[in-house]
Order: sequence, then structure tokens, then C-alpha cells
Amino acid sequence: MSTAETRRKRLARAMAETGLDALVLYGNAWQNDYLRYAVDFGILEGEGIAVVGRDGETALYLDLPIEAERASVECPEADIRLASDLVGEVAAVIERLGNSRVAAGPARHLPYGLVRSGKRFEDATALIDRLLMVKAQDELDWVRKAAAIADEGYAVFRAAARPGRPDYALIAEIEAFFRTKGVDDNFMIIGVGGPEVRGMAPPSGKLLKPGDMVTTELTPCMGGYYAQICRTLVVGEPSQAQQQAFYIFKEALEAGIAAVKPGVTAADVARAENDVFRRYGLGDYVTSEYTRVRGHGVGLFPDTKPQILEDVTTTLEENMSIIVHPNTYHPEVGYIVLGDTLIIGADGPEVLARTPRELFAGTAGKEG
Repeated sequence: MSTAETRRKRLARAMAETGLDALVLYGNAWQNDYLRYAVDFGILEGEGIAVVGRDGETALYLDLPIEAERASVECPEADIRLASDLVGEVAAVIERLGNSRVAAGPARHLPYGLVRSGKRFEDATALIDRLLMVKAQDELDWVRKAAAIADEGYAVFRAAARPGRPDYALIAEIEAFFRTKGVDDNFMIIGVGGPEVRGMAPPSGKLLKPGDMVTTELTPCMGGYYAQICRTLVVGEPSQAQQQAFYIFKEALEAGIAAVKPGVTAADVARAENDVFRRYGLGDYVTSEYTRVRGHGVGLFPDTKPQILEDVTTTLEENMSIIVHPNTYHPEVGYIVLGDTLIIGADGPEVLARTPRELFAGTAGKEG
């Protein structure tokens, strides 16, 4: 059985258990995980809506001819339909369902034209979220493969980080390497510099120079599933201040990982990480002013639920895949990142990253 078939069976079982007659799933190139759960198709352009019946049959409506043509090849098991009026055609299908129980997932993404069509859609967001978070074993195998290629990718990144090179040259080498390894997609951001760097972003052409910290998160996708690794290196030998700051991040990451087990909440993990910074007088830097999350789920989307934050009460369960990363700004040396992808097992976390948790020294003196 393929991974896509596994997902379809899990989805059909969840619909039956909740008594749903049909499910409407919206997707676009940016947020495609809900739709892809039902139809193994990654949208590159335009928009799509999948209508899943309780018998498991699925129709995928796409608004661009090139995408419909690609879907017909990649998803022969689905009913692919090119829709000149995407919302109107789906609304007509929903209307023919009459008084059937129809849910939308996620409800917040439902196009306005469907919302005002008069049909009352139940909210299936929680149903789909749980399927996305708690994965089948073959889904987790793809996460493991993605994590392994992320390790290989970071080795390429380290070798590429030489003084005098623009940051986009590092990105180019990583992308070329990943494509040769069959990576479907890669989400990646980068930071270069010192205390002036407050985070990571797409490359801007900044040149690497000795003493710069170079941060990145690599998020390659294999078989539709993402895994992420976050690491920091210094161009040349790290200073004492950089090393001392890094040790705090390493302690925070290890505290977060140690807290991960079934039954704890995302808040428990975030608090374990943040308490380390508080002990060192850096509590201000775990606030939203300096950092976004202390980790998050990974899977069919590179950054999904559960968000690892102190106000997120989602309970962690066996077979979830998450990344723990206490990434934030350090006032003396700048932004530092460090994070590993985990699979939550019955007794605790399976750490997928094999790259050492250290502040790597880059190749100072070798320009170009």
C-alpha cells in the first residue's frame, strides 16, 4: 500500500467515525497540506479544491490547465477536473449533496464564494489536524528519509560557507545538491553577521567575512514530507563569546528534547527550553519580540501544528514528528539557531538529526 493510500484510508475512517458525508479541502501553492492529505498532489500554481465522498472517491478541481494536466498524470486514482469557475463549480457540487453533512478543512481557508453559498459547512480542521500530526508508520519513514538528507545537506552548506562568497551562493549549492538527491522541495532561510542580525531571511547578497555567524534552517521534502535541521557556524574560529552563548542554546535544546514524551503538552517543552534562558538572565529573548516559536510540527508542511509555545496546550502523542529549536537573538553575539527533528515514541523522542550539536568553525582564509 502506498503512503497516499494509507492517508486515504485513515481519512475515510475518520469521516465514518464522525458521520461526515463529504469533506471539502482547499489548497494552494503555499498551504497545501490539508488538500494533499486526501489527494497526493502538490499544487505549484493557482488553487485547488478537493471534494471527498464518504465512499472515499475524490474529485480534485483545479483552476489552471497546466496543473490539471500534471495532476491527471500524477494522480490517476483521482477524478481531476479543470474548473474555469472553481468556486462556482464546487458550490454546485455541494448544493447537489442536499442535507448531507459536509465539512471543510481548514474552515478558515474556505473561499468566500463557498461560505456565502448558503451551505452550512461543519469545521473539520481539528479532524485533519490530528491526522496531519499523528502519522502512520510509512509517513514517519518519509520524515526519517528527509531528516537524513537534511544532514547531508548541512555538510554541503558547511563546505560552501567561505569568506567572500555571497549568501545566495550557499543557497544555490544546497538546492543543486538536494535536487540531485530527489528532494521535492526545500524551505530554507539564512542569516549572516553578528549582533546586528536579528533573525533569518531569504538571501540578500550579503558577503561572508571572517568572524560572521552563519545561521540556517534546511527543510528538505522527500515523498511529500518535510524534516528540518537548524545549525550555526562561524566563518573562521568562534570567539569565546560566541562559544559561551552557543552553550546556552545547546543546553536549552537538550532540555526541550528531554521534556518530549507522550502526554506532555507543547507548552511543557517550550517552558523547558525557555527556563534555561531565564536562568542565564536572558528571559526577555524568549518573548515574541525576538523569537517566533520554540519548535513546531513537520510533515506534509514544513511548519505545522503543534506550535511549541508556552501558551499551546496541545498534548504530544506517539507518532508525532516535531522539531525542537530554541532559536532566538543573543544580545552579545546575535541570532543563533540550533534544532533537531524528532519522532515521538512510546518512551520518548527518536532524534533524527545526526549532525553534531556544535558551533561549527568555517573555512576562514579561503575566499571565493
